[in-house]
Amino acid sequence: MSLRAYNVIKEAEVIIGYKTYIDLIADLTEGKEVISSGMTREVERCLQAIEMAAAGRYVVIVSSGDPGIYGMAGITLELVEKQEMVGKIQVEIVPGITSANAAAASLGAALMHDFAVISLSDLLTPWELIEKRLEAAAMGDFVTILYNPMSKKRTEQIKRAREIFLRFKSPDTPVGIVRNAKRSGEVVTRTDLEHLLEHTIDMFTVVLIGNCQTYHTDNFMITPRGYKV
Repeated sequence: MSLRAYNVIKEAEVIIGYKTYIDLIADLTEGKEVISSGMTREVERCLQAIEMAAAGRYVVIVSSGDPGIYGMAGITLELVEKQEMVGKIQVEIVPGITSANAAAASLGAALMHDFAVISLSDLLTPWELIEKRLEAAAMGDFVTILYNPMSKKRTEQIKRAREIFLRFKSPDTPVGIVRNAKRSGEVVTRTDLEHLLEHTIDMFTVVLIGNCQTYHTDNFMITPRGYKV
């Protein structure tokens, strides 16, 4: 997390969030009121945070990585406006480090050129639209980061994504797989598009697919920026 995020959590009276993310910051929650809940309860958590903030409490909504990237910032701001609380409560979006950046750093320098970030979760986005975006990213030769690549229930999406990329890219296109990026228990795997599915992939994993110039060294995954070296 960013230093600002750390300090805000330390200063807060109330911490609200998805249980898994609350558990990740257990060392920062001592002595605070903690409200956690499961998946699909995002709106409920935001409304509760707004209500408590309106009552004068210092409330933090915990999100994973960066709250503005597949996180809680959007729904929070939407609900603040819908509840007519704009100007009545102070809202700060505190940036963090999204797993795309964290994973790329663990791999080396995979995002040195244009890239796209696509979530394979079709919980809120139709799969047909996700497929169009995957095809566009593959066709455009973007380095592509896949969020939410596989869950216990969603096992086919990553297979379909690989099929789409193989239509436009070589099977030996470098791929990086990072689980628990920059967290305890981090696992970094470097492979290629052909062998992508042979490795462990879950909701704690991000997958980085290189462009036509990306390559692996003995220790790193690198996408050249274009400098003459």
